[in-house]
Amino acid sequence: MREHIRTCIIDTIPFISKSIHEKRNILVEGANANMLDIDFGTYPYVTSSNCTVGGACTGLGIPPRFIGDVFGVVKAYCTRVGDGPFPTELKDDIGQYLQQVGKEIGVTTKRKRRCGWLDIVLLRYADMINGFSAYVHCLLH
Repeated sequence: MREHIRTCIIDTIPFISKSIHEKRNILVEGANANMLDIDFGTYPYVTSSNCTVGGACTGLGIPPRFIGDVFGVVKAYCTRVGDGPFPTELKDDIGQYLQQVGKEIGVTTKRKRRCGWLDIVLLRYADMINGFSAYVHCLLH
């Protein structure tokens, strides 16, 4: 099994560097959202990594001058798994509806996500940190 897995492993720093210099497009997805970022989130209710755009530099070794467009992906509502501040949380039927229709379940924990209204104040804060080129809106199906 070791030999099979070995073919799937690569040192990503030289790979990404070569891709940048070959002018290849690199798409980086930053999961977890701004408020869970270890530096800019609502400590201690954060993850252990940088999930803002800066994480592309610190986590992948992409030099800051090679960061291009930064798209903020925005749902029509907010979610949070576990504890932590959530000023727009809906602890009623509407919150439950958003959780069910949006299939809002934590990927790792399998816990139901808490749901609430879109928080424009937090969105503006995330834009200050990440400098979004544009927003991509995600709606319920």
